[in-house]
Amino acid sequence: MVLSRPNIDTLRATLETDLGLFLPELAVCGGIVALLLCRLCKPLDRTHLGGVALAALGVALAVAAARLGDAPGSPRDAAYFGRMLAADAYANFARTLLPAAALLTVLLTRLTRIPDRTDSGDFYVLLLGGTLGMMLMAGANHLLMAFIAVEMASLPSYALAGFLKGTRRGSEAALKYVVFGAGASGVMLYGISLLAGSIGTGYLPDVAAAVAARLDAHAGFDPFTLAGLVLVFVGLGFKLAAVPFHFWCPDVFEGAAAEVGGFLSVASKAAAIALTTRLLLTLQGAAAGATPWLLPEALGVGVGVVGAITVTFGNLAAFGQTNLKRLLAYSTIAHAGTMLLGVAVLTGGSAAAVLYYLVAYLAMNLGAFAVVALVRNATGSEDLSAFRGLVWRSPVLAVAMAVFLFSLLGFPPLAGFAGKFQVFAAVYEAGRAATASGPAWLGTAYFVLLAVGAVNTALSAYYYLRVVRTMLFDEPDDTPFAPVRAGATVYLAALAAVVVALGVVWNPLTAAADRAVAGFGLPAHVSGGGPR
Repeated sequence: MVLSRPNIDTLRATLETDLGLFLPELAVCGGIVALLLCRLCKPLDRTHLGGVALAALGVALAVAAARLGDAPGSPRDAAYFGRMLAADAYANFARTLLPAAALLTVLLTRLTRIPDRTDSGDFYVLLLGGTLGMMLMAGANHLLMAFIAVEMASLPSYALAGFLKGTRRGSEAALKYVVFGAGASGVMLYGISLLAGSIGTGYLPDVAAAVAARLDAHAGFDPFTLAGLVLVFVGLGFKLAAVPFHFWCPDVFEGAAAEVGGFLSVASKAAAIALTTRLLLTLQGAAAGATPWLLPEALGVGVGVVGAITVTFGNLAAFGQTNLKRLLAYSTIAHAGTMLLGVAVLTGGSAAAVLYYLVAYLAMNLGAFAVVALVRNATGSEDLSAFRGLVWRSPVLAVAMAVFLFSLLGFPPLAGFAGKFQVFAAVYEAGRAATASGPAWLGTAYFVLLAVGAVNTALSAYYYLRVVRTMLFDEPDDTPFAPVRAGATVYLAALAAVVVALGVVWNPLTAAADRAVAGFGLPAHVSGGGPR
C-alpha cells in the first residue's frame, strides 16, 4: 500500500493530536526511560533516583490537572489512538488522581528511606510502570485496551509486593499475588472474548449499545451476555479486592513494605473503580434513554450485593487484627465495598460521589500507611503494640494517625464523612427514584444497601477506635523511639490538612466530580445524587 502525501499529512496531524492527548502518560513513560538510562550510567547508578521519578510524576500531574477544567464531552468524541483510549473529563479526573498518589508515595519513600540508593532505580521503574498501567485503565475505551491496561498495572505490582529482599513474607505475598492475578486475568480475558466475539467489536460504546439491545430484547436476562460481563468484572473484582476475590489482599499488604501497601491500597483501587465505573456508566448511558432501569435491575443489584458482602466481611475480619498493615488491608476491602455500593446504583450523582470518596480515601489511607511506616522505622515493629502510648513518645504521629483513622471511620467534619455522606445520599436518592417511578423492589433493594452501609460504618468504629485508644491511653513501653524528622512532620501535616479541608469545603471537588461524569449521557432523572 502506497500512502499519498495528503494521507501522510492526515496521519501526521492525527498522531500529533493523539500524542497531545497522551501527554500525561508520555511524561510517565519518559520517567521510566530516564530511570533505565540512569541505571546504565555508573555515576548516576550510585545515586538515589527518587528525584527523577518525582520530576516525571510532577509533569504528568501538572498536565493532567491543567485539563480538569475542560468542558465535558462524550467519551466517543474524545476517543484517540484508534478509539482505544478516551481523554474525556472522567479520564482526566482519574489521570490526575493516579499520578498524585504515585508522587505522594515517592515522597514517602524518600522520607522512610525505602528503597535505598542501590535499589531505587528498579523500585521507581516498577512504581512508574504500575502507574502508567493504572492511568490507561482509567481511559480504556476498548475491551482489549482494558485488559492490556490491567496487566500493565498488575505485573509491576507483583514485583513491588515482593521487593523487600530476604523476607519470607514478602516473597510469599508476591507469589500469592501472581497466582491469584493470573487466574483473574484469564477469567477476564475469557469474558472479553465472549463479548467481543459475539458482538463483533470491542469498542466500548458499541459494546454497550449491543449489550443494552440484547438485555432489552430478553427482558434483562440474556445468559450469554451476562456471563461475559460477569467474567469481565471478576478481573476487576480482583483489582478491587472485592469478596470473594480478596484473599490476596491481607497477605500481600502484610508481606509488602508499608509504602508499597499504601500505594496499592489507593492507586490500584482508584484505577479499578475508574474502569469499573466507566464500563457500567457507558452501558447505562446506552440503555437509559429507552429503559432507564434495565441495567440497574440486570447488573446494578448484583454489584450492590457484592459491595454489601465486601464491606461487611472487611469490617468483621479487621476486628481481631493486631498487625497494622493487615488491619488496614481489611479496612481497604471494606472501603472498596462502600464504593461499590455507590457504583451499583448507576447514576451520575453516585459516580461523582465515588470520585469524591476516592480523593478523600487517597489522603486518609495513604496517611495511615505513612504513619505505620514511620513507626516501623522508629521501633522496628508494625504491630499494634508498637503504638502503645504513642502520644507520649511522638505526639505528631499520634495526632496524625488519629485524624486519618477518624476520617476512615467517617467522623465529621473530615473527608471520610464527606465521602461516605455523598455516597449514601446518592444511594438514598436512587432508592427514592426507583420507588417513585421504577421497580418498587429495586427501591427497596437500594434502601437495604444503604442500611448495610450505615451499619458497617458503626461496626468499623471498633477497630479504628481500638488503635486510637492504644495510642492515647495505653502505657508506653521502654523501647527506644527515634525522633520524627521535620520532613515527615510536614508530609503528615499536609495530608491531615487535606483530610480536614475536604471535610469542610466540598464544593470545588464536587463540581470537578460532577463535570467528570457529565459526558456519559445519563438522563436527568437518573443523574442526581445526594446534596451538593
